[in-house]
Amino acid sequence: MQSQSTQLGEFDLIQRFFKTQSEAMLANGAGSIELGIGDDCALLSLKPDEELAITTDMLVEGRHFFAGANPQWLGWKALAVNLSDLAAMGAQPLGFTLALALPSSDSVWLEAFSKGLFAIANQFSCPLIGGDTTAGPLNICITAFGAIPKGKSIRRSGALAGDDIWVSGEVGDARLTLAALRHEITLADGDLERIQSRMHQPSPRVELGLALREIAHSALDISDGLLGDLRHILKQSNKDAEILLDHIPKSATLLKQSIAIQNQFAACGGDDYELCFTAAANQRAAIEAIGANLKLPLTRIGSIMPMKHGAPKISLISADGMKLSSPEAQTLLQSFDHFA
Repeated sequence: MQSQSTQLGEFDLIQRFFKTQSEAMLANGAGSIELGIGDDCALLSLKPDEELAITTDMLVEGRHFFAGANPQWLGWKALAVNLSDLAAMGAQPLGFTLALALPSSDSVWLEAFSKGLFAIANQFSCPLIGGDTTAGPLNICITAFGAIPKGKSIRRSGALAGDDIWVSGEVGDARLTLAALRHEITLADGDLERIQSRMHQPSPRVELGLALREIAHSALDISDGLLGDLRHILKQSNKDAEILLDHIPKSATLLKQSIAIQNQFAACGGDDYELCFTAAANQRAAIEAIGANLKLPLTRIGSIMPMKHGAPKISLISADGMKLSSPEAQTLLQSFDHFA
């Protein structure tokens, strides 16, 4: 029997779906959280040798997710994408705020949304510490806070010539899921079920980010497409890169598709929320040990090169060792544009 939806006022919905669960997390030990929901501001207390990392992401219905999307998945993903940003800089999650615009205060939708939200919040010990709600088109905006020892943040600007370029997990399945949902590609039911969580419930690589603090020279999370996002590292580090296309890690499901689709979805598909990072070649054994310890595949896909011209360039090498021509390569170097 399905739950019957009811409409709630602002303070009733905050109390029922967010404040009570947040207080339960804080009661179990909040670390740096001095004051959570219930006052004009939350209060965070950092150690003298720590820095505060802050990130904000917004999910808009019709732009970032389909109308009528599963609210439990939305709750999970809304926080996951912020935790992924913290992971990329090597930050330990502390807490987050939630700003939520709702077409209606639907109790069934809110119950499912908060279930997904607090499932991942509890997994990473990241309590809700404040926010706001209002009526309007469905819009979910989260700001997450993390702590990093001073001088230990992993920035985009630190890549060095000779660094290996690494990617965690596998990329391209979120884009393949989207293609199946848009009926661009037909997948067997079992294949879609196997990969759809990569789009709807991504896994932020927080433990990996913490382990890379002393090893990685640069890092970012892959949200808008692997190669397009890699360009941000190259631009801020003033470097070029060489990428071996057939080394980009892909799932068994994606490998069933044509080579053209494999390369396109893995190289520029987006929504992967894996980490791309660079590190010195003499760190390979240490990185492989981290991957084994976390039971997370970490794959070398290329190298950082000195910048030859006035702008960063990515050279793509195919399986036969040949460099892709400019028109062919250009299609794989696109990234998601929120205003396109």
